[in-house]
Amino acid sequence: MKRLLLVASHLAALAIGFALGVYALPILIAPPEPSAAEAQAHVAAGPSFQGRFRRDLKDSDLLHWGEGTVTVGARSIGLAGEVAPGPDYKLYLSPAFVETEADFKRLKPQMVRVGDVKTFKNFIVPVPTGIDVNRYTTVVIWCETFSQFITAAQYR
Repeated sequence: MKRLLLVASHLAALAIGFALGVYALPILIAPPEPSAAEAQAHVAAGPSFQGRFRRDLKDSDLLHWGEGTVTVGARSIGLAGEVAPGPDYKLYLSPAFVETEADFKRLKPQMVRVGDVKTFKNFIVPVPTGIDVNRYTTVVIWCETFSQFITAAQYR
């Protein structure tokens, strides 16, 4: 019995350590986030559209959320705000508003992936040449590793 308890306690400690590592690693390796001044400069540069990440979306929860102002321009998409930390975040543009994992999976063939979100506060993601932000209405952050909806903002 003692041996079984030791094995169970060690497995539980290993599982907790792994979960904490998955959560903490993206925070530890994230590049420096843009300063508030850089985020404001992005807004002042004349983005075409604005939207808001909100915590009250259907699939948002304690670990998957975003809040703040999203600015969408022809050359970059920026956030003055925060998203929940996590691994492998991708920024997509969608032709329709998305607020659940099911919505994302249904619309993914019509979306375009813009790039990686590497910081969790105040990010600026360049828009690759050839992507027309006017063809879409919504910015979505998606975790590729865990196929998890994080947040979305409708900008037009």
